[in-house]
Amino acid sequence: MTDDVRNIVLGVIAAGLSASLGWLTRTYLWRRKLRRKQAFLGLPTNSEALLVVNREVGGDGVHRFDVFALLELAAVIKDCGAHARILSHDGARQGFGERTEFCVGGPASNRRMAAHLHSLLPGVRVNTDVEPGPDRGGFQIGSERYRIEPGVAEYVMLARLTAGQEGRPVFLFCGQRAITNQAATRYLARNHEKLARKHGNGSFCLLLKVVNSDAYGPDVVEVIADVTRAAQTPVPAAPRPSHRAVG
Repeated sequence: MTDDVRNIVLGVIAAGLSASLGWLTRTYLWRRKLRRKQAFLGLPTNSEALLVVNREVGGDGVHRFDVFALLELAAVIKDCGAHARILSHDGARQGFGERTEFCVGGPASNRRMAAHLHSLLPGVRVNTDVEPGPDRGGFQIGSERYRIEPGVAEYVMLARLTAGQEGRPVFLFCGQRAITNQAATRYLARNHEKLARKHGNGSFCLLLKVVNSDAYGPDVVEVIADVTRAAQTPVPAAPRPSHRAVG
């Protein structure tokens, strides 16, 4: 074998080893990234996730923006190698922790959401008045109030809550309008890595603001605050009026 042939062979071998090492490294990093995503979302390979669907306020169907929100979540679930099971909000009569749950919609349109807020986020109040008014659809989280300005400034809570170290999480997307629900699901899909780095695999509740949805749809979102502590702290009950006769 001449020196030239030997150099060519060695070059081919070195190139093959380099390509193999690069492939192995990329595969390792991809799998590690996937495992972290699966751990944060509670979606191991071949697991089942529950998508709890609300109804359109004042109707029997599902608002188109909530359908878009479900599609966003379905894509995330598929990326993790898990499977989605869709349940109606009034048909999901079970506890949580056995399967990861994604619950979409405010308490006015989603009974399951109303139950989760009562049990898991007792510091949150949502105005569900039917009659129009300045506080209709507004949030109260602890002592702070957040009114809705339709199409201009709207709020949505994005929460990851767990019943314990071994339980699967429940994700809540509780918005003032359907488009804010989609904004929150899109925010989770785009920022799950950042959220996992900041919050780990524990519970949190973020208040997001959807800016100028009339012009930008669900894409422009600001994080207003981490409201976990206030949302999980029960609001003291208002004192009952006394009916004792004066005399």
